[in-house]
Amino acid sequence: MQPTSELVRPELKAKTFRCMGTVVSLTVPLGPEDWTADAEAALAEAAGVVEQRFGELDARFSLYRPGSEASRLAAGELSLREASQELRDCYADAAEWRLQTEGAFTPERPDGVPDLSGLVKGLAIKEAGALLQSRGLADWCLNAGGDVLVAGSPIVGSRAAWQVGVVDPQDRTTLIAAYPLGGSTGIGALATSGSAERGDHIWTRGSGVSEFSQVSVAAADILTADVLATAIVAGGVRMLNRATSGWDVEVLAIRTDGGILATPGFRA
Repeated sequence: MQPTSELVRPELKAKTFRCMGTVVSLTVPLGPEDWTADAEAALAEAAGVVEQRFGELDARFSLYRPGSEASRLAAGELSLREASQELRDCYADAAEWRLQTEGAFTPERPDGVPDLSGLVKGLAIKEAGALLQSRGLADWCLNAGGDVLVAGSPIVGSRAAWQVGVVDPQDRTTLIAAYPLGGSTGIGALATSGSAERGDHIWTRGSGVSEFSQVSVAAADILTADVLATAIVAGGVRMLNRATSGWDVEVLAIRTDGGILATPGFRA
């Protein structure tokens, strides 16, 4: 990393929109002299592409839209065999994750209704990131309700990492940890599951009472981070141990009694 005195201090510019029941933001750094009308237009165009892809996936997979393909599938108006290739591929991916997590992550609700919302937001972030890279953007942070994918650095001319905060589930105005993503490692992701952002929306196994109120997972890709965060909330300490032994991830898990379990990357 360059000495701080040699760095061009960042101007972080962001565009936001609402989708999938949360706020999505795209943030990019530029040196003060680089922030021109053309740069502003480029950011707006990139954010528009991201918003379009989020909207397309939400229109297909949202169970809150009566006419969506997912709603028709849940209502029995459409069979999985009759569904689009995109929906069938997503369901197949979710079913594979169910096997890998021994059922802690599942593509169905407890009543058997297909629900792919546990995968779709991560998929939207992943695909939006690929779109940003295809447009030659090297430094950016994409945040969808606390699930974050970054590339590069927040400081122009630097290899410094983005610092991603983890909110206290008991007080959303307080951060309990920060985790470095991107920088010299390039792409990085962190996802958080629990009740802080959207209320209770994860089904747990066994007693139905989760051992964790919130779980954050850092990984090289957002889908792995997102799925495992959800699976650990649902599967408890057993799934936490399985995740940390089976995947290259770092985990910060908040117990319902306020206790914290953290892997070395978060303790550092």
